[in-house]
Order: sequence, then C-alpha cells, then structure tokens
Amino acid sequence: MKEKEIFGFGMMRLPLLNPNDQKSVDFNLVKEMVDYYMSHGFNYFDTSYAYHEGQSEAAFKKAVSDRYPRESYKLADKMPTWLLTKSEDNQKYFDEMLKRNGVNYFDNFFIHNINQAWLPIAEKNKTFDFMEKIKKEGKAKQIGFSFHDQPELLEKVLDKYPIFDFVQLELNYLDWEDPILNAKKCHEICVKHGLKIFVMEPLKGGSLVNLPEHVIKPLKNVNPNLSLANWALRFAASQENVEVVLSGMTSMEDMKDNTDTFTNFKPLTDKETETLECVSDKVRESIPIPCSYCKYCVEHCPSNIPIPEFFNLYNAQEQSGGTLHKFYYNTLATTHTKASECTECGECLNYCTQKLNIPEFMKKVSETFDME
Repeated sequence: MKEKEIFGFGMMRLPLLNPNDQKSVDFNLVKEMVDYYMSHGFNYFDTSYAYHEGQSEAAFKKAVSDRYPRESYKLADKMPTWLLTKSEDNQKYFDEMLKRNGVNYFDNFFIHNINQAWLPIAEKNKTFDFMEKIKKEGKAKQIGFSFHDQPELLEKVLDKYPIFDFVQLELNYLDWEDPILNAKKCHEICVKHGLKIFVMEPLKGGSLVNLPEHVIKPLKNVNPNLSLANWALRFAASQENVEVVLSGMTSMEDMKDNTDTFTNFKPLTDKETETLECVSDKVRESIPIPCSYCKYCVEHCPSNIPIPEFFNLYNAQEQSGGTLHKFYYNTLATTHTKASECTECGECLNYCTQKLNIPEFMKKVSETFDME
C-alpha cells in the first residue's frame, strides 16, 4: 500500500448550500477542498452519474478538470445500471459522462452497484461486453464494479466474468463481521481472485463518526487524540489488497482530518483491532437503524419519502431526545411525504445496500414523529 495514493476523494456527499437540495453543491468550497487535497499529494476522485442528481460530475469538472492538467489526477466514474434499456445506452451514458466530467478517458470505470436487482439489467444490455471494449480502446484504464449484496453473488459474478481489475466494496469495522452484509467474506473472495479492492462507506455514511460517548470510551482510552474517522479509515486501509479508501467529505474540517490520517498513516495494531471489535458490538447496539444514507432507496420510492433523512432523525431522537428532531421531521414531511404515508409496497427493498426492512422501520419513524 502506498499511503500517498490510498486516500480517495469520494464525491457522493459534497457540501451543500441548501441541506434539503442535493443539487445545491457549494462549488467554491469544493474547489478549496480539492486544492487542499491535491496540495498534500493525493489525487484520486470518485464520482457517479447519480451523485447529487448529476451535480457531482459538474463539481468535479469545475473544481478539478477545468483547473488541473489531466495527468495530475485519477478519475473514477460509474455506469448508471438502472437507466439502461438497450445495449446502445452503454455508449450513450459513457460519452455523456466523459463530457460532464470534462475528460476524454477514465482511469477507473465501474458498473454501478451489481446486485440481485441490477445484475440482470447489466447482462441484458451487454454492459460486461461494453466494459471490455472501452478498456481495449483505452477509454478506461481499468474496469470493475461496485457491489452491494451477498458473497455468493459476488463469487458468481467473478467466476462468470473474469475481466475485472478491481471491485469496490462497502467495508468498515461495523459491517466486517455482520451476518447480513458479510463484508469480511466479500473481501476474502476478492483477495482469492487476486483483485484490487476499492473501499466505499468506510464511515458507514457518517454513522461511525456520530457515536455516543459511552460507545467511544474504549477508543479514547487507547488513544484520546485520534478522531473517530481516523479509526474507521485506518481499519479499512489496513486490510489486504485495499488500493483506495474513499471518504465522502462535507466540510474542510473533514478534509483536514482525513488528510492528516493518511499523511501520517499507521496500520492498526493488534491491540487497536481488538478494541474496534469490542466497539463494533456496542456501536451496533447504539444505532437503532443502521442506514448508510446512500439514498438508492429514495430513487425507487413511489411515495417520495425521504427515507435516509427520516432514519437519521429517528436515530438522533432515540440517542439524544429533545424536540429539535421533531421540528426537522415536520419540515421535511411538509416538502416531501410523511412516514405514515408509506404504503409498504416494498419497492425500496431491492435497492437497500444495508438489507434493512425499510417498511418496518418506517412504522417506527411514524410512531415517533407522526403521533401527537
């Protein structure tokens, strides 16, 4: 592992001018963050056609490709699998993404989110063939896919399509031994196949940096000077075959802390690993709804319910109480839809990266916030 290359700028959670509008990216702050990141020797950016409703790629162009020479940075983007309706769509979206990012090739290109729901779409529309084509053409230096599903499916895909250079996995200390997400098993499969691993969600959507004091006490006892993000990022970076650890940062403070972690990177010691194993059990107990706020469910909710935001407010209410979370809930419910209006249609279930029973959790949200 090269410490100066392993820290990736994830452009999924950029700073916003309006917290209720994912398109309202604060381009000026993004530029400042990019300049700080690049000036410290890092240069890997990860974006997507879907992030910030298309504005993530726009932010990359404004902050990076319009301002830095192409050879000075590496860029990863992802095929919007869910939008494919025919094989020609692969080229159409690929060309559009090149234009939106202001580049003429991608260093890494992914099939976005291979899972039980979207694998058939990719196969039907010949996306795997397209990935081989763009690599041969030099339009993508390396190819891979991001993955949110069970180890059995990962093994099946890698055996059937031995064309990939890497896999992007959700990997953090909370999901490592989780019996549903099986992060450790997915990691082992990638290692067995000799693939590079790119890590997403090392902070589990920010959940691992917003923990109650009694949970983080063992970490502070080991080293009171380390941030919670430092612990989580170093866990991910310490695993075998990990090439890049992505961090989605919403502030300059996040950027500085993460940059410091990797500028002065030290792999986890055995004692630190044991401490995290104990903490992960406490973390699991402390987070009522372990949502990673990826928002894939929202795109497929016919009722327009802001599911991750409601789950975040519910978690905060359960952990700290007070009346402020109710106020924020009412504001969101006014502009979107109340939790009580969930029809339990189940459309969201195929797209939840955490395999949560969203309709059942939505009932808890409604009981907390909709009842007078």
